[in-house]
Amino acid sequence: MANAATQDAGTTKPLVPYELFIGGAAVAAEDGRRFESIDPTQGAPWATVAEGTPADVDRAVRGAHETFWGAAWRSLSASRRGRLLMRLGDAIAENAERIARIETQDNGKLYREMVTQLRIVPDWLQYFGGAADKMQGATIPLDRLSVLNYTLREPIGVIAVITPWNSPVFLTMMAAGPALAAGNTVVVKPSEVTSASMVEVARLATEVGFPAGALNVVPGRRTTGEALVTHPLVSKIALTGGTATGRAVALVAAQRLVPVTLELGGKSANIVFGDADLEAAEAGVLAGIFAAAGQTCVAGSRALIHTSVFDSFVSRLVERAGAVQVGDPMDETAQMGPVATADQLAKVEAFVASARDEGAEILAGGTRHAVDGLPNGFFYRPTVVSGVSRNGHLAQEEVFGPVLAVFPFETDEEAVALANDTPYGLAAGVWTRDVGRAHLVARALQAGTVWINMYRAMAPQSPFGGYKSSGFGRQNGLEGIEEYLQTKSVWCELSDEVQDPFVLRA
Repeated sequence: MANAATQDAGTTKPLVPYELFIGGAAVAAEDGRRFESIDPTQGAPWATVAEGTPADVDRAVRGAHETFWGAAWRSLSASRRGRLLMRLGDAIAENAERIARIETQDNGKLYREMVTQLRIVPDWLQYFGGAADKMQGATIPLDRLSVLNYTLREPIGVIAVITPWNSPVFLTMMAAGPALAAGNTVVVKPSEVTSASMVEVARLATEVGFPAGALNVVPGRRTTGEALVTHPLVSKIALTGGTATGRAVALVAAQRLVPVTLELGGKSANIVFGDADLEAAEAGVLAGIFAAAGQTCVAGSRALIHTSVFDSFVSRLVERAGAVQVGDPMDETAQMGPVATADQLAKVEAFVASARDEGAEILAGGTRHAVDGLPNGFFYRPTVVSGVSRNGHLAQEEVFGPVLAVFPFETDEEAVALANDTPYGLAAGVWTRDVGRAHLVARALQAGTVWINMYRAMAPQSPFGGYKSSGFGRQNGLEGIEEYLQTKSVWCELSDEVQDPFVLRA
């Protein structure tokens, strides 16, 4: 059981309580168990959250299943479901500042980034809502003219949505939004690091008119997630998270024969050619790795730089890394906040130590960072590392922290080979003034998203997902809604002809 209060600057502040949200209402966990949510800026708890048990998961899934088959949900036309999503988007926008403060307390990302995310979530829900009544079947022309054949696009059922801590509401809505637009019901298991904001959003969904049980949130730890993905009434699993977790979920899904959408890790490369606009490339590389303290799946954690500009460009990166304002994410002058958890901070330290042991040189950062007035915060300095082994941990594995590895290359072919030489394939950046080179390299890269002369951009209309160990399936765009539909083929004989029962009809 969590403590009732925590010390902050010499005063006692009560911890904010959050419950599960099941069947349109906040409810306690069956056994009353709770866990603390830690503010990484303070290094201390700020809230307590009900910890869902397998029994709570069962209650949520069964309720979502009943809602899926019930009149209150199935009687809604696709356009009415779409309008509900748009209304939810409006409600999130109206509460963006409040929910952004909650997310910053939970994960330590800059408040101005979180509030921006909350303000663009309505764009995603507007898009999915508008597309809800446009997912159409087709009439199939057959050789046998007396047969009418058409397809129906139908929802799958209860969707389990499992999300990480780096962008809780935004990443959840990228999966739950299209799932709801397609006519499914949803049970969300948020990260135990950042559960509060999705409980707030589920409450808003009920307030704007979603039927009870359409959108449920069951916070918890690993056992909660396991209970959700193994539940017999869950018809599909959508996971955004680490690759190891993705493999475990895919194995369970394969045993159950249910589909999955997996948006997993990355080791994305920013490729800077000698003819690039170096000022723009510098800004793009910095944004790719130090924005959000590197805690994003598309983090450009490798910078591949042509030898003709390698030394000067790396010098610029080192200078800029040393000037990044690391501090309280609620402070408007801060450019980077803390790492989200103590465990993640230790992981970042271990990666840098391993690279140093393998002979790499730490050009900037490489240590924890002390922020005045926040002695217990999980801060780490923006770090640039050179001389990394191409087979080393820092070149091959996702750090999820503000650590950039830089590599020189000579030819276009070497750049592509180096960029592709990881198990991941989520994103990449290409910086060049040569239009032909840009598109040829983009084609050669094994990545689900390639940005040319830009980085870390996204839109609801554009599909997003990974190659290789970065997952499969797509979010966003019409493809994102297709992920949550299944096709039924309907055949109807229009003539009075009696079929020979022993001959296959064609």
